[in-house]
Amino acid sequence: MDIIRDQVLTHIEPAVAIRLTRRNLTTRVFELVTQIANEQRLLLNETEQRTLSANIVDEMVGLGALEPLLRDASVTDILVNGPHMTFVERRGKLELTGLKFRNDAHVMHVAQRIASSIGRRVDESSPMLDARLADGSRVNVIIPPLSLKGPCISIRKFSRGMMSISKFIEVGTISPQLGRALEIAARCRLNLIVSGGTGSGKTTLLNALSSMIDRSERIVTIEDAAELQLQQPHVIQLETRPSNIEGRGQIAQRDLVRNALRMRPDRIIVGEVRGSEAFDMMQAMNTGHNGSMSTIHANSARDALARIENMILMANVNLPTRAIRGQITSAIDLIIHTERMRDGVRRVTEVVQVTGMEEEIISLGTLFTYKYQGENPDGTLRGTFEPTRVRPRFLPRLDYFGLGAAFLEAITPAEEAKA
Repeated sequence: MDIIRDQVLTHIEPAVAIRLTRRNLTTRVFELVTQIANEQRLLLNETEQRTLSANIVDEMVGLGALEPLLRDASVTDILVNGPHMTFVERRGKLELTGLKFRNDAHVMHVAQRIASSIGRRVDESSPMLDARLADGSRVNVIIPPLSLKGPCISIRKFSRGMMSISKFIEVGTISPQLGRALEIAARCRLNLIVSGGTGSGKTTLLNALSSMIDRSERIVTIEDAAELQLQQPHVIQLETRPSNIEGRGQIAQRDLVRNALRMRPDRIIVGEVRGSEAFDMMQAMNTGHNGSMSTIHANSARDALARIENMILMANVNLPTRAIRGQITSAIDLIIHTERMRDGVRRVTEVVQVTGMEEEIISLGTLFTYKYQGENPDGTLRGTFEPTRVRPRFLPRLDYFGLGAAFLEAITPAEEAKA
């Protein structure tokens, strides 16, 4: 097979391959595969020849062996750990595939194709790369000497389908009551933070919440890699820019948040707060941009506040701790924490409101919490999303939008509602 592949690649110039349509290129490669197999007296049936032709085309104009995985709708993550071990995530769980590259150089060829597509490079002098594929998928590459297992490629695939609140209810991420509460919170322009670990579904949930935004509002989104899929007509998407080969020209999220404030936004949505831009985000939330949303990596809702505080300190603002916490308290209304649980299902495990300050500490009030009850015969977890009796401090704003009573009904335990 390698003999045929190498000879086909010598017969077709890369510049010619790029100009051809995929269909014409596949036809030309199939003809060459058939010709070379006959010349070398290799016994390949038509199915094997067509499979080999498709693989060669993927290598010439795509990402080689990764292309079938990129086309597989059930795969959400692709993790290449050197040439001989590739994992994928399906339905929240990792599984080892049979995919193997020929050697380290083969993996490097794919990595360099990704880098060259965005005008970057990956080599010993620049051994790490963050990039975005044409379909929006996020890619991270790290190579030796930093990686001891050979070149590693991590791809978080771009979701083509919008998840709605009703779909989240259907798959068990939230309950109908919790879904109704989150819909009202987004409609009533509460400032929301979605927290959780890597792969816990933060961006997907943020997408669903954004669908509640009124179509008349002007929205500015800020992301490292564009993943948000807002459906409103008046959306301005901003994306950060890494530094070039010479180390110049970087545009960070903080620069974009500052610029967004000059663009007359109704809402600002930051895909993920991860650094000093947290200070500017809190400033925006405190200066009339109600309904702003963002995600953050954190282990719990309380931990999310601690991380935001640390990020504000990264901005080198000369403010005492109490003043920083005061800013956070007045800026954020609701924190929604998500987790990917051991059965692979992403669930909202707690929803808390920021209620105020008690001396030096930010006080929180739990509105919903997930209570684990056991395991079903099929291995999925069983539990309930329990609302509490806590009265939200932002109730006047909900009343202003005419949805205060509906929100109170959503956070009232079912037994009390029936009584």
